[in-house]
Amino acid sequence: MMRIALLIILMCFPALAAAQNAATLVADRVELNGQDQLIASGNIEVLFEGSRLTASQIIFDQPSDTLRIVGPIFIQSSDGTVLTADSATLDPRLENGILQGARIVLDQQLQLAANQIDRREGRFSQLYKTAATSCRVCGTRPPLWEIRAERVIHDAQEQQIYFRNATFRVRGVPVFWLPRMRLPDPALARSTGLLVPAQRNTTQLGFGLKLPYFITLGDHRDITVTPYLAQETTTLELRYRQAFATGRITVEGAVSDDTLVSANRSYLFADGRFDLSDNYQLIFDLETVSDRAYLLDYDYADKDRLDSAIKLLKVTDTSLYEARLTYYQTLRDDETNASLPPLIADLTYEASHAPAFGGLLRYGTRIDLAYRTSDTDGDVGRDVGSMGASGTWTESWQLPYGLVADARMGLRADLYFVDDDSAFAQEDLRVAPDAGLTLRWPLARLGSGGASHLLEPVVSLSWSDSYGGTPPNEDSLRTELDRGNLTATSRFAGEDRVETGMQAAAGLTWTRFGARGLTSTLSFGRVFRENAQDGFTATSGLDGRRSDWLVAGQVTAPGGFLLDARSLWDDNAGLTVADSRVAWRNDWVSLGANYIWLGPDADENRSETISEWTVDAAFVLSNAWTFELDGRYDVAADRAVRGGVGLEWQNECVTVNVSASRRFTSSSTVDPTTTFGISGSIGSFSTGGSATGCGN
Repeated sequence: MMRIALLIILMCFPALAAAQNAATLVADRVELNGQDQLIASGNIEVLFEGSRLTASQIIFDQPSDTLRIVGPIFIQSSDGTVLTADSATLDPRLENGILQGARIVLDQQLQLAANQIDRREGRFSQLYKTAATSCRVCGTRPPLWEIRAERVIHDAQEQQIYFRNATFRVRGVPVFWLPRMRLPDPALARSTGLLVPAQRNTTQLGFGLKLPYFITLGDHRDITVTPYLAQETTTLELRYRQAFATGRITVEGAVSDDTLVSANRSYLFADGRFDLSDNYQLIFDLETVSDRAYLLDYDYADKDRLDSAIKLLKVTDTSLYEARLTYYQTLRDDETNASLPPLIADLTYEASHAPAFGGLLRYGTRIDLAYRTSDTDGDVGRDVGSMGASGTWTESWQLPYGLVADARMGLRADLYFVDDDSAFAQEDLRVAPDAGLTLRWPLARLGSGGASHLLEPVVSLSWSDSYGGTPPNEDSLRTELDRGNLTATSRFAGEDRVETGMQAAAGLTWTRFGARGLTSTLSFGRVFRENAQDGFTATSGLDGRRSDWLVAGQVTAPGGFLLDARSLWDDNAGLTVADSRVAWRNDWVSLGANYIWLGPDADENRSETISEWTVDAAFVLSNAWTFELDGRYDVAADRAVRGGVGLEWQNECVTVNVSASRRFTSSSTVDPTTTFGISGSIGSFSTGGSATGCGN
């Protein structure tokens, strides 16, 4: 074999020199005949501007300025397109000509086989008597799906494929015929056109079909319009997206005319995020709906409260600035918007500083507002505003014998303004100092078999108090004892309540690190107070002078397994709270299961025990089959709340999803509903698959 740079050819054929522009030819033999022809043969390879061509023989005819190529021909362009043919007649730049017995593979996904391909201007490829598919072709067996067309035009510049007189076939059987059809090149990320329809059948709305149509609005915007036609509804769904240089927005919504209610129904969700100057971020979302049941009836969302918010945020290594305005809309039957409160505004600034004398100093200010539209005196109409400042100093020391000491001192002051509630002063100042010391003694031991153990007892002593008035409690209504707040000076969830007096906490944590990656943790703890605290409910685990016993554990294992559990035990009543979570995620299983048990608590408007399971799981049965399961079961009432199953089949060219779900709950605005659905996608023109093989 000899390598001949095209310089040799250019010396003989100047016309070819202008055409080839520094191409490289590799061949076993190159010869010139007396008819102004250059003949290359044997293991030919041509490299030109990122493209590669291989063939058994190439004849360059100078008078006609054409290349006659004898196959088998293999051409791979710079964009990844692969073209094979038995023979071809092309111009020197491979942009115009005819290929016989040819096949094009686009983006390693879609293949188009034709008796003949005409190439024009390096942009258009016209195929005759074409078969197109993204499925693996196995021998003489027809592929799972294919499109047979009398003529196909591939526009490489616009990345579009145009079919004429096309028939869609499944395993060789014609299913439907279209005189004209346009599909995007699989390498094209976005293209205007009809998306794959989805079928949805519910007991409330009947049999229905969704026909999404995607419209590009330039490089940075698009909109999806989806008519949803069913026996009991006519619905139009919309989704708009736009990307900016510094952010993006998404808007989703729908308008429905159905037989479930007399008026038109609608919803609108929007969200966006923008990066502003000086590291500020603008974040917003909008959520609104025409009636309480609409989102559940159409399975758009399962939220029972909507929140619309706008936030200005700046975060640095040592500071946080946040300004936020939120509007709430309730969808619960036992709530009204006027009493939520519906409008919440807050302005927060926090910073940290390492002083010269040691430790870490954190300080900040805040302004809050909770506004109700009602003017009724009391909880229903109360408006509350507050402004305050706080500072906290913390330090940690390593003591002899491995002891670790953590100290904290803090002070906060808040001025409250109250309107439409005569039970509270209109203006009230509260000052709350606190101090605490925590001692930990981590003890480690290496066990047999390579396992290691860590035993860590912890004790804390703290004091806090509140001077001044007692403001309304807007943000500390639900608090529970857990591992995170066992040694805190105040365990209320918000700022409106502060624990007062002396208190101590004691806990013990044992952790085992297995040699093979299994890690298990078991924790115990309890809080002891000088005085009982108001504001904690019976099932919070924090009412009375002594808290409930906290018992918590966690197990993690290789392969993505996690078990996490927590429980609270009262000396007299026994178990008051229990919750657990199981998660297992790997290449074949994705499992998430949660269990919660809550005893009756009048302060939390719970007259009966709550005991519920929720499960969300997916199991990969094989390379082609995936089974999905989700559900929620009320153990205390011995009834199902909701349940659903789904089955997905996927190979290299087709994905099919079949699902069924049932919502068993009912109220004055929502009825039980069963939903069946089927959807799918075709590889190369939508989301592709990964399973391969002729046996699928």
